[in-house]
Amino acid sequence: MSQKNPCWHCHVLAVVAISVLSFLSSCKKDQAVNADSSTTANSSITGTKKAAGAVATAGTLAQTYVVSGVVNLTGASNLTISGKSIAGGTVAAITLSNCHDVVISNCKLYNSTNVGIYLYNCYNITIKQNYFTNVSTGVYVDHSANGGIIVNSNQFLNMQGPLPRGQFVQFNNVIGINNQINSNIGENILGQSYPEDAISLYQCQGTATCPISVSGNEIRGGGPSTSGGGIMLGDSGGAYIVASGNTLVNPGQYGMAISGGSNNSIINNLIYGVSQSFTNIGLYVDPIGGYTITNSTVSGNRIKFYNAAGAVNGAWLASGVTTPSGWSTNNWDANIDASILPATLITYH
Repeated sequence: MSQKNPCWHCHVLAVVAISVLSFLSSCKKDQAVNADSSTTANSSITGTKKAAGAVATAGTLAQTYVVSGVVNLTGASNLTISGKSIAGGTVAAITLSNCHDVVISNCKLYNSTNVGIYLYNCYNITIKQNYFTNVSTGVYVDHSANGGIIVNSNQFLNMQGPLPRGQFVQFNNVIGINNQINSNIGENILGQSYPEDAISLYQCQGTATCPISVSGNEIRGGGPSTSGGGIMLGDSGGAYIVASGNTLVNPGQYGMAISGGSNNSIINNLIYGVSQSFTNIGLYVDPIGGYTITNSTVSGNRIKFYNAAGAVNGAWLASGVTTPSGWSTNNWDANIDASILPATLITYH
């Protein structure tokens, strides 16, 4: 994304936030990722159906990792991939194409110039309790039209990029119900990583009754990218996405943003950032690239964010954009600091 404009702005519409959040209980870049051409599996893939070449055996979720080659499945369904330790090298550690009803859990995915998990045209995929480190992007979901993409309770350390990669999680053209990015923990250590946006939603769309949920994530670290930051909604358009209850510390150039689309919401988040050479703005609503923003909600957020000049720079609302619902309920100069996150975030190894 382009450089965001610096500015500042300083219970009434709390009902709006409550109504939007109630929906959740009921229910960036577009670039191909190269996948390995082989189909690889081992005894920690279990299920009633499998792709050609896969080996399935009974068993429970592994408590320790078993070293494995990369996994590349097409047309697979009703299986679990668990307990693997996969160094991807130059390809994605796990690739699923045209798959559905698959669980990926308790895996370590690391040391790849490509992504950790790549999904193409999949639905009903659950990715949970995995550890990603030293990959270009943790999870990249590319074109999913039927919903059910759940990326919850994973841990991510030191994404390497470069742009257009560099996310803990990116959804690209993910559409439908029951899509979630919830309760993940991610940390990028400056000098050991080169991230872009921590969580990116590019041309994604939930529904009015079941918006895409980005909730309860804990994110620390960003930069030195002068365009990347925390959580990006509405990149090049999109609709019905709710980012709520997330905690971000020093996430990069910006904290959270809506850069396009309709009915997107940023509610009850904590964002703190110290002054660094690349820091700019805590939260912004700005139609980057000319993508119209309508019916947005920004409410109940507490932000303390210092720009590169050392000034508090909480929020930016672009000229001509309708003021989001709940705008007056935010605190752009909140009494918070880096202690909103614990000293130790990453507990998976």
